[in-house]
Amino acid sequence: MKFEKLLWLGLTLVALSASAQIIIDPDWKETEAPPPPSFNKDKLIPIEMPRYVSLRFGVDPATFTITPEGIVRYVVVAVSATGSTNAMYEGIRCATGEVKTYARYMSNGQWSSVQDPQWRGLNDNLPSRHAMALARQGVCVGRSAAANSVAEIVEGLKHPKWEP
Repeated sequence: MKFEKLLWLGLTLVALSASAQIIIDPDWKETEAPPPPSFNKDKLIPIEMPRYVSLRFGVDPATFTITPEGIVRYVVVAVSATGSTNAMYEGIRCATGEVKTYARYMSNGQWSSVQDPQWRGLNDNLPSRHAMALARQGVCVGRSAAANSVAEIVEGLKHPKWEP
């Protein structure tokens, strides 16, 4: 009798975990990213980061776009304690919890496209901490974009509900 209960419990757990898996569309294709938009450092919305992160991050709300396939693209700006500034043109795919960097802003004032940009998990490495914070603070709700409009995303970022 005990064996049957354990077997039933084991089969139930397997069935539950199988039904909780994310179904990814194998035919999904990303629309081509347009060139990076211009950004304004004076209009950045700060991204709330954990205290141990020494860089300050912000995103220019005018750079947000939501693609038909649910990618939220934006320009994020990182400022160091010495005042040096870096910017990246990125996209977050909420459905899979991934981020992609399309281009980096160079010190000469020009964008440099990333050769063969790849999607990487928001949890995969430290350089994605700002993207994870953006996703949690207003870009994503679960596995979907937080809103159907950029205005709703911007409002969520201005009044985050997430604590770093």
